[in-house]
Amino acid sequence: MPEDQHIATPSRTKEILQRHGFRFKKRLGQNFLTNPRVLERIVQAGAVSEEDDVIEIGPGIGALTEFLAESAHRVLALEIDPRLLPVLAETMAPYPNVAVVEGDILKVDLPSMIAEHFDGAHRLKVVANLPYYITTPILLHLIQTPVAFAGITVMMQKEVADRLTAQPQSKDYGSLSIGVQQRMVVETAFTVSRTAFVPAPNVDSAIVNLTRRAVPLVEVSDQAAFDRLVRGSFAARRKTLWNNLTNLFGKDDATKAKLTAALASVAVAPSARAETLSIPQFADLAEALKANGL
Repeated sequence: MPEDQHIATPSRTKEILQRHGFRFKKRLGQNFLTNPRVLERIVQAGAVSEEDDVIEIGPGIGALTEFLAESAHRVLALEIDPRLLPVLAETMAPYPNVAVVEGDILKVDLPSMIAEHFDGAHRLKVVANLPYYITTPILLHLIQTPVAFAGITVMMQKEVADRLTAQPQSKDYGSLSIGVQQRMVVETAFTVSRTAFVPAPNVDSAIVNLTRRAVPLVEVSDQAAFDRLVRGSFAARRKTLWNNLTNLFGKDDATKAKLTAALASVAVAPSARAETLSIPQFADLAEALKANGL
């Protein structure tokens, strides 16, 4: 399709929105891309081909959906705003390989929806411009779902992307870094200026590729306990690990003795801060805490 006919051109986006009398809802994080070249690069970053079935979250008026439809076998676009359904019915009419469904990715029965719309004979990917206000819950949901995605390529705030890829000893390293990196290989594909959107957000964005590891970066005997430890350790970033752990487990003498023993067994100083520990160190600490009855 000629570039000037794409949904994502500023003039066509404006015309579609005006014709449907659409008004943006800030609470839904609606920022529509109006740069076809960026959308083309997103599809390229996701390596989308006719071998792929793609789930898109938050299609808006269909700017990215259009590019996905031209490359993928089938596209399932999940839209939470019912006001956009008639818009998508119009803009996606030329693409019989696109199904638009009203729904919340955090609430739908994803395996059942996938079985309903896809044949199971193609690779399954997620490619989406995630709503900024709910990026982290959606990411964690996609990572924790039993669905075996071949790849996840998503746009998010650049500062969130920085947290996903952060390493120990950096200001961006935290529980999100660890929770994602333990399960996924994470790579920032490219950044996107805020000027590429209507309305323009207050921050720049980044496209991130996530691929599930064949085996977790670290194996833990109790994933829920590991996740709780990591979240608790970063509960107050300026506090020492000891302060965060006593807030998490308790401040009585018996608990403090167990914490002291666990930290000593993995050679971690109580005065250390959570951002100095690597993911393997957190895994070792989780096992040591379990061994000491915590």
